[in-house]
Amino acid sequence: MIQKVVIETIRIILIVTILMTLVEWLQIKFKDKIEKNITRNKKNQIIGASLLGAIPGCLDAFFIVNLYSHGVVGFGALVAVMLSTAGDEAFVMLAMIPKSAFLIFAVCAVLGIGGGFLADMIAKKIKLKRAKPCTVIIHKKEKTKHFLKEHVLNHILKKHIPNLFLWVFFTLLIVEIAMQHFDLTAILPQNKLLLIMLAALIGIIPESGPHLIFLTLFAQGLIPFSVLLVSSLSQDGHGLLPLLSYSVKDTLNVQIFTTLFALVIGGILFFIGL
Repeated sequence: MIQKVVIETIRIILIVTILMTLVEWLQIKFKDKIEKNITRNKKNQIIGASLLGAIPGCLDAFFIVNLYSHGVVGFGALVAVMLSTAGDEAFVMLAMIPKSAFLIFAVCAVLGIGGGFLADMIAKKIKLKRAKPCTVIIHKKEKTKHFLKEHVLNHILKKHIPNLFLWVFFTLLIVEIAMQHFDLTAILPQNKLLLIMLAALIGIIPESGPHLIFLTLFAQGLIPFSVLLVSSLSQDGHGLLPLLSYSVKDTLNVQIFTTLFALVIGGILFFIGL
């Protein structure tokens, strides 16, 4: 059993590493064009932020948080990117459930846009105050010659992959053990609504690793699509960490909205039988 889990973990991590490297390179190459198009107006901010968030990885969420902290984009764009992003676990989704992963990304992007406009409207109506923007914006253009060292080695291989490997390995191991000792197919469907609530609440944790629990269960056919979607909507990966260092209040406001939004969507899907 251990050998099986190790082999599956290595297979997933190899795919994830290749995808993370490719996506990070593309993000760096087109960073200036992306920023220019997003900041044009409020509509572009929300739509652009949600579409960026749907791209696997945490870099896009960091990018929008940076723009928000400098007052360049509003609360709606911040909510949009947090709803649509699945963090680094999006790469794992591509490795484990490629067909369903693209559907999740698309649905989250659409819901992120809707949620972003709704959040912006609510923020205006209740006159939600945000933290004072930073006054200095520093842009550092990345040089290609530093990419392998700074982004692939120091960022991806040293920072992300070790933690991701542990999360994938232990999640697969726990699920494998549970499947051998318990009849999960008989237990989980009876608690579908509870799973939806748990998925939304666990998403509050500023770490995308716990999302792997629901991803693995879905890949095994043990939970419905609605639970995985709620987990994807609610969790923000590492995207919230820079925001937390900027403003605890703004972080809580985003978490409250994304969690409630995910619960509403999950409730709707539950009652229509998805």
